[in-house]
Parts: sequence; structure tokens; C-alpha cells
Amino acid sequence: MNEQIRQILAEQAGLAVPVETLGDDDDLFAAGLTSFGVVNVMLALEDALDVELPEHLLRKSTFQSVSALATVLGGLAPTMAP
Repeated sequence: MNEQIRQILAEQAGLAVPVETLGDDDDLFAAGLTSFGVVNVMLALEDALDVELPEHLLRKSTFQSVSALATVLGGLAPTMAP
């Protein structure tokens, strides 16, 4: 799942650095993720994984890193491999 998240980040997040240079636990906001980027990433992830992020998960910590996203999405789609 991390690779799928990384691909969506590369396409939708508008990061200031290439996503390939970031570790799974690196801060995406420090790498340039904005609120606009969060919305784009959220919509793309929901479409790609056929899930919907509930309102209580729409917070900064959910989008803090690739690992954080994978944990949240894994909880929504438990049959998906990490």
C-alpha cells in the first residue's frame, strides 16, 4: 500500500521535494504538503482504494507521513496488503 500512497502523493500532493526522497515516516507537511494537497490526496486515495475517510480521520496527523496514511487506510481496508 505504501507504493500506491507514494504514487498518489507524487501525482496529487504538489510536494516541494520528490516523494522518492522521503522516508515512510518523514513529515509530509515539512516536505511541502498544503491543505489543498491534502484534499487532492484524500480524493485520489478514496477513488483508488474505494474507501471513504470518515470525518473523525480528517486531521493533520492522518496525512503526516506515508506510514500514518498506510495505518489509517489499512484500518479502512483491512484486506489490503501494506
